[in-house]
Amino acid sequence: MTRIALCQIPVSPDPSTNLKRATEALAGAEGADLAIFPEATLTRYGRRITGMAEPLDGPFVSGLAEAARRHGLSVVAGVFEPGEGRVYNTAVAIDEQGGLRAAYRKIHLFDSFGAKESDLVAPGAEPTVVELAGLRVGLVTCYDIRFPELTRALVDRGAELFAVIAAWGSGPLKEDHWVTLVRARALENTMWTAAVGQAPNPAESSDGFGVGRSMLVDPLGVVRADLGTGPGVRVVEVDHEWTATARTTLPCLEHRVL
Repeated sequence: MTRIALCQIPVSPDPSTNLKRATEALAGAEGADLAIFPEATLTRYGRRITGMAEPLDGPFVSGLAEAARRHGLSVVAGVFEPGEGRVYNTAVAIDEQGGLRAAYRKIHLFDSFGAKESDLVAPGAEPTVVELAGLRVGLVTCYDIRFPELTRALVDRGAELFAVIAAWGSGPLKEDHWVTLVRARALENTMWTAAVGQAPNPAESSDGFGVGRSMLVDPLGVVRADLGTGPGVRVVEVDHEWTATARTTLPCLEHRVL
């Protein structure tokens, strides 16, 4: 068993507020091996991100790493990292000793539903699997979930869990898309999938980011936990024996032709 804390927090434009919320969430994740936070935990989306981006040794990631070390658990969280002209939308993976183990730069940018993330964000290029809490964790950020070829690439790199982080936009059918896509990526890859989104932030609701609905989905696509819309931290269990059972029942990875 691996115990995972789904940390569904609201995100403010202010990084210090968000770091405080994240450290409080870690304090409430007692017994977890790995805590997962949303995309853009550093600061809320908007044109401000080009000025708010921090290097990976900056105060936000350093503060999160210290909290991870203090509480003895690994962390995945979304930040913005400076680039040339644009920023990177980066998922950082921090181990239980506070060491930065990986930084995944989001590959698929959200140029859809009237948004154009690529105006502010440069794309990454490399699928990333990182060893955390004794697991090989494949990192997926928000719009990436619409692209099944990415999660298949993570499987081919040895992923044992998908960690999906998001600042999912609200709108007609959008919440349904989120639930459907997370379950589909879990089921088609017979993979435990921990998906964490921002909780709605009433003070910043005009931008539409954050629908909540953080979930743990098992390898047969069953939702084992769903946090709904409110902020919260829930510790859930990943049963690795169930992965083997599911793959015996549904050996679709063995049946791949392409």
